[in-house]
Amino acid sequence: MGRTSDARNKILVAAAGLLEQRGYSALGVAEICATAGVPKGSFYYFFESKQALALAVIDEHWANQRRQWVELLSSDHDPLRRLRDLFEATEEVQRIGQREAGRVVGCLFGNLTLELSNQTEEIRSRLEEIFEAQIDLIEQAVVEAKEQGQAGPSVDAREAARSLVAQIEGRALLAKLLNDPGQLELLWHNSLDLLQVPPQQRAAIDQDGD
Repeated sequence: MGRTSDARNKILVAAAGLLEQRGYSALGVAEICATAGVPKGSFYYFFESKQALALAVIDEHWANQRRQWVELLSSDHDPLRRLRDLFEATEEVQRIGQREAGRVVGCLFGNLTLELSNQTEEIRSRLEEIFEAQIDLIEQAVVEAKEQGQAGPSVDAREAARSLVAQIEGRALLAKLLNDPGQLELLWHNSLDLLQVPPQQRAAIDQDGD
């Protein structure tokens, strides 16, 4: 009957791709199972509902993304260079998605927030937790940048981190709308303005990244 961990993984992979490309409301269990190549009985063996599956997809997507973010933001690079590495990796994720799906798919979390935040409280709450965790990770880099004199002393680290996450989401949305991953290229220079980075620091970081 396909009731194995392999079947569960096939369902998660299929659902993740369909959610990114088409959203939540337009999907049915039958389509997810057909794409995964598993019987409907396998779906309900592992997931009690489509919402339960969506939450599992969100958790797995965040686990993978968080590993990447932690690796990039805890590297030996200077804090601002770590942020630049994060922005470049985010852009590359969208480029890979475009090559695989034929179009930029945007951010799964942002897409689901726009679609479901006023409809499904459990999903909304989980997405809020993820965005707050993203802010936590970026805030650490901003605090270090301030301590090292790379960012302006008057910058509010928490609010700056919140604004950077908002910019990532906004740029991912534009990239999806315009089918252009290059929309994410401005993240770096926008962040320098937001963090009040002195000109000499900008030149040093740009030179280091070349």
